[in-house]
Amino acid sequence: MTVNWTGVMPAITTCFDENLQIDHEFTARHVTWLIDNGCTGIVTNGSLGEGGALTLDEKTALWRTCFASVGDRASIIAAIASITTADAVTQAKAAEAAGCHGLMVLPPYIYRGDWREMKAHIVAVCRATRLSCMLYNNPVAYGTDFLPEQIAELAAELPNLHAVKESSTDVRRVTAIRALIGGRLAIAVGVDDCIVEGIAAGATCWIAGLVSAFPKESVDLFNYAMEGKLDKARVLYDWFLPLLRLDTVPKFVQLIKLVQEKVGWGSPRVRPPRLELVGAELAATLAIIDQALATRPSTINAEARA
Repeated sequence: MTVNWTGVMPAITTCFDENLQIDHEFTARHVTWLIDNGCTGIVTNGSLGEGGALTLDEKTALWRTCFASVGDRASIIAAIASITTADAVTQAKAAEAAGCHGLMVLPPYIYRGDWREMKAHIVAVCRATRLSCMLYNNPVAYGTDFLPEQIAELAAELPNLHAVKESSTDVRRVTAIRALIGGRLAIAVGVDDCIVEGIAAGATCWIAGLVSAFPKESVDLFNYAMEGKLDKARVLYDWFLPLLRLDTVPKFVQLIKLVQEKVGWGSPRVRPPRLELVGAELAATLAIIDQALATRPSTINAEARA
């Protein structure tokens, strides 16, 4: 399957059972539900998927579960992140062997190198397989910023680099990239509360977080924005924004998992050092979720509320 870097692609959370082991049975049902509701791909074990807390064997098993569940209907994208280039290359090859259709390539954790070093890392991972690759640019979280000129340089040298996930929070980056390379790379929005603005600037894909709890709403919002139905987009966006902003803070994993639990699609379990929310933080989040559920647009298909 050739990856079509368009539409809404959930960056799924990793569901754990009572022993904090991956719940593969739930994962299979969850990704099927997401694709049934119009999502175009599944991105696994990224930051939201607690990839840093998973072993390579666990990642491989997760990729295989996603592929077995929906791999004939949607693209399975493996997030590749490590503190070393050698390990990232190993992950990329394992993802290809597990059936993944594409890679989302992150810069190294911890070490914030210069452009020469970061370029060498990205090039090594992309060239490790024939899979379609997406560069993940998230300077807020990782401290490494791939500037538009550098992204253009990578696009010129890597034939299998087909997309960039732009999470700088600056929507002007979308227009800057397009000004340099036109449509050479698909541009995905990676910040949930910037999706309508990002599409207006030229993005055609959304690597989304809250979609794991609200796939129908996410797909509807994306489609309204892409089709220029701005009145409908604004109504849905205004309702959705308090939830979407939960994707932009350090505890976004715990927050989004809590939202999933409240809609009946997951649990709040996380692997340490993360801990579940408690006290005032938990109460404040539940208030946001409860308000959203109480005012959920009536036009949304009731089937999505299962």
